Amino acid sequence: MPFFIKIIQCGQLLFENLGFLITTGGNISLLFPLFLIMQNVLKFMFNKKSLPIVLAIFVAGIFIAFQTIGLNTPPATKFEKILRQVGVMLEQGHYSPKKIDDDFSKEVFTKYLETIDPEKQLFLQSDLNQLKGYEDKIDDEIHGAPLQSFQAINKVYEKRLAEYLNSYKGILDKPFHFDKDEVLVDDKARINYASSEKERSEMWRKRLKYQVLVRYADLIASEEKNKDKKDFKPRSEADMEKEAREKVLKSTDRIAERLRSKFTEEDRFNEFVNTITTCMDPHTTFMPPIEKRLFDEHMSGRFYGIGASLRQEDGNIKIVTLVTGSPAWKSGEIQVGDIIQKVGQGNEEAQDMAGYDTEDAVKLIRGKKGTEVRLTLKRADGTTKVVSLIRDEIVLDETFARSAIINEGSRKIGYIYLPEFYADWERPNGAKSAEDVAKEIQKLKDEQVDGIIMDLRNNGGGSLYDVIQMVGLFIDEGPVVQVRDRQGNPSVLRDKDKGILYDGPLAVMVNEFSASASEIFAAAIQDYKRGVIIGSTSTYGKGTVQRNIGLDAGRTTLFGSREDDPSTNLGTVKLTLQKFYRINGGSTQLKGVTPDIVLPDQFEYLQYREKDNPDALKWDEIAKATYTPWSNGNGIAAIKKFEDNRIKKDTVFEQIKANTEMLAKLNEKVYTLNLKKYQEEQKKILEIARHIEKLTKTEKANSVELLPSDTSKFSNDAMKKERQQLWLKGLQSDIYLNETVGIVNNIISQNAIVRSE
Repeated sequence: MPFFIKIIQCGQLLFENLGFLITTGGNISLLFPLFLIMQNVLKFMFNKKSLPIVLAIFVAGIFIAFQTIGLNTPPATKFEKILRQVGVMLEQGHYSPKKIDDDFSKEVFTKYLETIDPEKQLFLQSDLNQLKGYEDKIDDEIHGAPLQSFQAINKVYEKRLAEYLNSYKGILDKPFHFDKDEVLVDDKARINYASSEKERSEMWRKRLKYQVLVRYADLIASEEKNKDKKDFKPRSEADMEKEAREKVLKSTDRIAERLRSKFTEEDRFNEFVNTITTCMDPHTTFMPPIEKRLFDEHMSGRFYGIGASLRQEDGNIKIVTLVTGSPAWKSGEIQVGDIIQKVGQGNEEAQDMAGYDTEDAVKLIRGKKGTEVRLTLKRADGTTKVVSLIRDEIVLDETFARSAIINEGSRKIGYIYLPEFYADWERPNGAKSAEDVAKEIQKLKDEQVDGIIMDLRNNGGGSLYDVIQMVGLFIDEGPVVQVRDRQGNPSVLRDKDKGILYDGPLAVMVNEFSASASEIFAAAIQDYKRGVIIGSTSTYGKGTVQRNIGLDAGRTTLFGSREDDPSTNLGTVKLTLQKFYRINGGSTQLKGVTPDIVLPDQFEYLQYREKDNPDALKWDEIAKATYTPWSNGNGIAAIKKFEDNRIKKDTVFEQIKANTEMLAKLNEKVYTLNLKKYQEEQKKILEIARHIEKLTKTEKANSVELLPSDTSKFSNDAMKKERQQLWLKGLQSDIYLNETVGIVNNIISQNAIVRSE
């Protein structure tokens, strides 16, 4: 059990029992065994040098307990109880809590309305005027006042939703004409709430018309593609337009059914609480019991599916991560950020995902091993694609570190891929990423490689302990990262193991999806000048630490956990407790790590980073730690200057940057409702997307091969052998790996010149 949960339980148990004794006239000496337990836990944590954060969480436990034993006015409802406990946890435990006052209340009010009505198509401006009286009351409700704002908003929401659900069928009952020059603006920053029901009805009409247009254009394209096939029967434009409306009606019916039966008052309240937590920072979130169970199931990794985690966003099911080695990953055709529009089972007709929530989508995508599932995906560039996958067990060992050798002329470059900083603490001999990387380094050294590339692209982080151990493989000893708590007390986490496993040329590959632990590793290597960092303009920028704390923690005793009762389970808060800083004093928060050598990529303008979220914690810096840079690190400046000049003249990267900028402009969320203009725009988007895809593939394949020891290891396992070959195939056409190999080769040559001098 994590230490912070033990601490909060101690605080809660102590004061819950104290409350019982006070109200019943009991003997306070009965609490002595509990004090001993608490003393032992605190003693353990003091040895960890975490007193400030321990005290903060302990105080949070005390405050929560006070709320539950009657020393404060008890909440009248479950919703009020959750709201108060979350408020206490935020104020007493969050690393940098905003003051929960009227300004905070107004922020929550505005964002919650945007959450439940993201397209601003339900509420009227008059509704906002009516509800405005509650915008400065949410802070009072968090602090104990009766919960009224949510009920008031919920009442208006239910009324406006019913109006929409009673209107869309009438709109879709009449044919649309696509020869007018109308546009749909889908950017919430550029649209206002409707001033009248007539204006709102026009918004509904345009949105539904655009959905019909997309399907109508697809039917026309399919007609054109199949016209030369045998037994082809042409269809009229009227028939295709009608079919497009029927498809939109079917998907909208599904949305309506979900909103009626699944997006309940409790679901909306959960969104209300999550809006409060994320107003503190994007990574402090509220998970109701069902979401927590789904999260735990996903973390276990034991199911048959495609190996992708999903999230509902703006009414769409979006892919947020891919499991290495899974069917989705192996296909090479699925990307983070893709929207799943349809799901089909084998040869059956695909079901439209519009209106599905994440749980329902997961149920459709998962199934028996060896069965086929077909996904219709919409890419970030606006193109669509149907991908067929065969379900398989999601094998966790596919996410472990692995290595290969890249032959570059007479030289051999070692390559290590690390998808995450994993650590299995549940098993004594469980996998640890630092230990596995050390094994891969030793294997590469045995092959006498001339340099090593660490690939941390798309690595979202993980175990802090393993980051420190891993940096220690490349430096002698010294500080790796600084951590500061909410009291402002910094602590320096060090590599204490003298000795270096690998002291040769080193490059670290990152991109905008390299986050948290990946950024700590890259920052330490950069600050020590131990290697060169290569990648997009910056990494993700997540420099904060979170822990899951259950609101029912005090109901679980230190002597053993009772079985959870879903009716009393209040949920879990993932709480930001600390902040990371580089050893040079700068935070990795918001700014991330700027590579020494920047390679433009196609995701640069999609605005996925931490800095693109207005609630992200700010960048700051603290005192620099004492450390000694790498003795051979002075050559990095010369390599950086040479490569920067070369890349600026590289026509391939110039075209990637230019084409990506064009795609960004074409996807500004202003959509034409004119068929000819829509077809022209889609043609242009498709051409640019295909051109970018071609540019990111090497003209000449990288000479990548498995280590002999790995080749023999997989020789008797056909499936693993196939996965390894697919992995190698992706590396062979990777233009960014190709560039990195060239840079490492230049470093090796420079080191050879220095040694000869």
